[in-house]
Amino acid sequence: MSRDDRENNEPLRPFLAAPSPERFEAVLASISDAVFTVDKDWRITCFNRAAEEITGHSRDDVMGKRCHEVLRANICPDACALRYTMETGEKVVSLVAEITARDGSIVPVSISTALFFNKQGEIIGGAETFRDLRQVESLRKQIERDYGFGDIVAKSKRMQSVLDILPTVAESGSNVLICGESGTGKEIVARSIHKLSKRSEGPFEALNCANYPETLIESELFGHERGAFTGASRARPGRFARANDGTLFLDEIGDLPLATQAKLLRVLQEKTYEPLGSTTTEKTNARIVSATNRALESMIEDGSFRRDLYYRINVIRLDIPPLRERIEDVPLLIRHMLGKLTHQHDKYIEGLSPDALRLLMNYPFPGNVRELENIIEHGFVLSPGPLIGLAHLPRHLRSPDDEHGTAENLQDCERRVIMDALRKNDFNRLAAARSLGIHKSTFFRKIQRLGIELPSRDGRSSEAGND
Repeated sequence: MSRDDRENNEPLRPFLAAPSPERFEAVLASISDAVFTVDKDWRITCFNRAAEEITGHSRDDVMGKRCHEVLRANICPDACALRYTMETGEKVVSLVAEITARDGSIVPVSISTALFFNKQGEIIGGAETFRDLRQVESLRKQIERDYGFGDIVAKSKRMQSVLDILPTVAESGSNVLICGESGTGKEIVARSIHKLSKRSEGPFEALNCANYPETLIESELFGHERGAFTGASRARPGRFARANDGTLFLDEIGDLPLATQAKLLRVLQEKTYEPLGSTTTEKTNARIVSATNRALESMIEDGSFRRDLYYRINVIRLDIPPLRERIEDVPLLIRHMLGKLTHQHDKYIEGLSPDALRLLMNYPFPGNVRELENIIEHGFVLSPGPLIGLAHLPRHLRSPDDEHGTAENLQDCERRVIMDALRKNDFNRLAAARSLGIHKSTFFRKIQRLGIELPSRDGRSSEAGND
């Protein structure tokens, strides 16, 4: 291990070069994280106060014992992080593991390792720090209790107003229309309504109406009989049948063809439908929760959405604000997302560096919460820990000045993100909108609002040219 590597191991750096045993012990005792060291025979040579508190073992009891006999971690002995460092010279940072305390309780911890040197720079053993993650998990759960339901986390007034009425909306059983830009979390809100309702034990079926051509959307909704159309080799139930006694979530309902809108209206009015190719009328009691990122009122005026269907689905309306209008929720969302990633991967990231957080707090998030989630996962993967820094964020977020902590103007930043997406997609506006996770109409409005001039060659495919 190089001198630079040893200096970059911040948790262990204060005491690796300790000039005396007394000072070494004093530094160990002052560190809030648990620390222990072992010799080349894996016998514990130091065990600080924090390690005593987390494990329940006293220093006197463990000195001279092999570390796996004391910690009984789930990675001992086959995947021992300390053994890996001792054998390869490579440190381990923020590895999530579990140790067994003296009373038999399981303690989740975040482990970091390094080599242990004497004054002559010779390797004489290994050192390990571990942080108790029970408090972190407790804080995450407290945030969810105080600021949200499940994956909906917010403290902004606009989102809190949505969360406040969510239990009442769920209990009512009425049809719900959720409005908001792409990536704001409309499906998460729909799932929360289902989980909070009397139908929570029933199925939740989600259908994105924009993902199916007109020739298939009716079959997907209502099902079909064998031979109903070319390729229908067997009967297949539709989403209404599969959502019986539960909730059917119709995302991007503004993309439903008019003919299908008329058939959906009948289902909402009469609670009956016929699968394609069938003469048998089926009943459904599925609750309908719809979502859109389009202005349905304008679509009614231009004749592309039925007014009577609009009133049927819009019994209760929930408007989800874009992330740029509730930027105070970003730190809470980041903590929640890091908690989920910690559970999915054997790695613990404490948070973001001040510069990285400052950049995100000044970013317009054209892709909303979905984009933030992608950014945090990108940083989580690239960061060795304990913090996600500027260098770990996606390149398109960083300008040359970001390394010095300078954030762009919000509109300039949004303009740059959109232009980058357009260039990467040969100025195909539909493809660029999809790459950013936002609806084409929202994307076009942003182009107009920001005064972005597009070249005469737009690179659109025939499909995009019809939009």
